[in-house]
Amino acid sequence: MMHFANPLPWWAVVLLAAFVLLVAYGAYARPLVPLSRWRRLTLSAVRAVALGLLVLFLLRPVVFVPPPLARAAIVPVLVDVSQSMALTDVGGRRRIDAAADLVKTIVPALNHEFQTEILTFGERVESGNASTLTARARRTDLSGALRDLHARYRGRTVAGIVLVTDGGETGIVDPAQVAQDGPAVFPVGVGSPEVARDREVVAVTAGDAAMSSSLVDLNTTAVSHQLGTGPIELRVLANGRLVDMRRVTPAADGSPISESFSVSPASNAATLYTVEVPEAPGELAPENNRRSVLVPPAGRRRRVLVVEGAPGFDHTFLKRALAADPGIEVDSVVRKGANEQGQPTYFVQADTSRAAALSNGFPASKEAVFAYDALILANVEWDFFSAAQLEIAADFVGERGGGVLALGARSLTERGLVGSRLEEVLPVELSDRRGGPVQISHTILDPGVRIQQNRAVLTPDGVRHPVMRLGPTEDDTRRRWEALPALSGSAPLGDARPGATVLAVTGGTGNVVRPLVAVQRYGRGRSMVFGGDASWRWRMMLSSDDRTHEMFWRQAARWLASGAPDPVTIAPVSGAAPGDVVSLDVTARDTTFASVADASVTLRIAQPGGEAQELTTALSDAVAGRYTASFKVDRAGVYRVTAEARRGTTRLGTSEQWILVGGAELEMSDPKLNEDLLRRVAITSGGRYLTADRLADLPRLLERTAPPPPAPEQRDLWHNGWSFAAIILLLCGEWTLRRRWGLR
Repeated sequence: MMHFANPLPWWAVVLLAAFVLLVAYGAYARPLVPLSRWRRLTLSAVRAVALGLLVLFLLRPVVFVPPPLARAAIVPVLVDVSQSMALTDVGGRRRIDAAADLVKTIVPALNHEFQTEILTFGERVESGNASTLTARARRTDLSGALRDLHARYRGRTVAGIVLVTDGGETGIVDPAQVAQDGPAVFPVGVGSPEVARDREVVAVTAGDAAMSSSLVDLNTTAVSHQLGTGPIELRVLANGRLVDMRRVTPAADGSPISESFSVSPASNAATLYTVEVPEAPGELAPENNRRSVLVPPAGRRRRVLVVEGAPGFDHTFLKRALAADPGIEVDSVVRKGANEQGQPTYFVQADTSRAAALSNGFPASKEAVFAYDALILANVEWDFFSAAQLEIAADFVGERGGGVLALGARSLTERGLVGSRLEEVLPVELSDRRGGPVQISHTILDPGVRIQQNRAVLTPDGVRHPVMRLGPTEDDTRRRWEALPALSGSAPLGDARPGATVLAVTGGTGNVVRPLVAVQRYGRGRSMVFGGDASWRWRMMLSSDDRTHEMFWRQAARWLASGAPDPVTIAPVSGAAPGDVVSLDVTARDTTFASVADASVTLRIAQPGGEAQELTTALSDAVAGRYTASFKVDRAGVYRVTAEARRGTTRLGTSEQWILVGGAELEMSDPKLNEDLLRRVAITSGGRYLTADRLADLPRLLERTAPPPPAPEQRDLWHNGWSFAAIILLLCGEWTLRRRWGLR
């Protein structure tokens, strides 16, 4: 219906119309050239129409047009089609079949008031049909599906989102967080909320990356529901071959059990470890009975620099133990004494490429020190280093990410590292500033443990730490440490720093308890203190076939060195599943471990089937020297990624990373209906969680949450080319008639 944007009262309209007619008639009442009555009326009518249109347009005639789709708001019906929807726990029916029936009930009930659209989601959102729903998607990305809907219907009237799902979620973003930024969500739960008869391997994690011949902890957690407290058989397979098996009894039905296995991965290739439990009769989801983890190979030999303030019997045994380790490359420098000019002299044993930097003792440049992965400082006094060298040693741990070990009385007492920059790196305070030894708290020890003078006693943390492990189990490790002979003495170390871990203690004079072995993380690296004297006793006072001494020192060196990164590194990737797009981050540094922002980084990917793929990275973080590339993993298996970085013609280095795709059926993890998640999604979005018997409330609830329809759109009838053309045609027509009939 037409309206006027500048309306006038009716009497003004009548007067204006009369004025227009009067002006039009008066213009031709007395023409200069005689005209017939018909011609005068024709010219007057044309002018009256032109003037009338001008007046009409000044009043701004408008119409109100309803916006598109104003007859009904949209209600997307989003259906979960992931593999967990194929489970059978809805009265003996599959979840996907129950979901199809729900959709067939929901859509007709809403079509009277709303415009419905059926969509499916799993790995992505697609159009769906209630009659052809299949549960095949390998992932449930609910948060991604909600983001997709927000973008898909932006600018349109959405009354709410109906979500038909079992609440499974394998994405990394909380769906409730995404839901709060969009329309109200009305989840309809499908499946049983009760814990079903099921066994599941919940988690499998591997310890620190191994070096050659290292033992690695394989920590696993499993749970059994509705199967009583019968023993659960845990099997460990290495590349498909059974290597260990244990029967563990849970404390109660549904109580998790945790076990740690010591495994020996291969040194030249990645080892795939799988932990599995046998399938029980009637299990809901046997797919979750196994989970895998990938342990990468040892990689290159780790370089360790041993710096000795003076020749020592204990140091000789230590270096001999490290030199026999195939995963460690040892350089050493020993201060022998002074020459004729009073200058110190050194005995150097090192690779020829690094020996020159050790000729004057500790290296004087960052490049030379940063070429190592770990430093062992044995009986070094304060005058061994310059202030600049102490700064380099501290930066070696904090910036480069290397490891440092301090041992020997000269290093740890008043003429050693006390008060130096390097003391800040160590895990304990050195006792000089306190004027005497500090007794540590007994709370770090097991109750009833006796502490004998100069004997090593493990703390609970020490029993589990890779540095102290001497046997395949914690009990074996504890027994072997108890059997070790006493040391000849120990340094009066102080309290452990916040965040440090005391692995072993010993007794000192006056019945004090001192830290013997302590570790901590500092910056990017690690540090360790060994406060004992004459650890060679652990070698010479035991049987010739006992390898406790060698094992301890090798494990200490490995732990310190294994965390040191190379100049070029690839960030680990975990939790990838077939179909995912994996992001690969490569960090490039120079020999001083300063970030390089102008490198050329190339990635080569060896896929499980043998195919090779090459990717070019792009700089993603100039400050960190980080380069990124993405690729899609289409199949399960092990992917080997190699990176090479160059700055111009200079090769910065290479790196290798192994990626396991499909190590666990995340879709089947904890397979019961997740009502807690669905309720949170409903609450944060302003919707309501519904069960199948409350679907009749859905139309009423959607009416409450539906936004009001947009106001009709106002359109000017005069504001177009036709209005302008009509005025021009009328005026031109009048002028043409005037000329033809003799008027000017």
